[in-house]
Amino acid sequence: MKLQLKINGKRHAVDADRDMPLLWVLRDYLGYTGTKFGCGAGLCGACTVHVDGKAVRACITPVGSVARADITTIEGLSADNSHPVQRAWIVEQVPQCGYCQSGMIMAACALLKENPEPAPEDIRAGITNLCRCGTYPRVERAILRAARGQSMADTDGRAQS
Repeated sequence: MKLQLKINGKRHAVDADRDMPLLWVLRDYLGYTGTKFGCGAGLCGACTVHVDGKAVRACITPVGSVARADITTIEGLSADNSHPVQRAWIVEQVPQCGYCQSGMIMAACALLKENPEPAPEDIRAGITNLCRCGTYPRVERAILRAARGQSMADTDGRAQS
């Protein structure tokens, strides 16, 4: 039996086992490769997507449990990187290697939806994604920038650590 999924506003019928992780359906069946595989245990957050507006780890979420839910991947935030969090990420030059960034951005968006004015300690407690490159200070600055609604013109263009 085909599963009915709504991803980034589009409906998809997928012939997959209900227990298959959502991550593999997104990447291998549907071509949404912005969602990354990291640990496979739901710990690192590279696979973070939104399910009905909540951040979930796609590597441990059975696809059958999200059939008919509204799923958003990094590709669904904006077609041109115009989402406020994506813009803040660019201004703050957050990525180093970049592998964890799609999951980190999705986690940040969910955090800001729940708490539009987070304090730095809220960000540190709420973002549990891992970054091997250690860009956490830039992640925090980008989330604070997005929360304040600062535009790209609000920076002097200098790279920050």
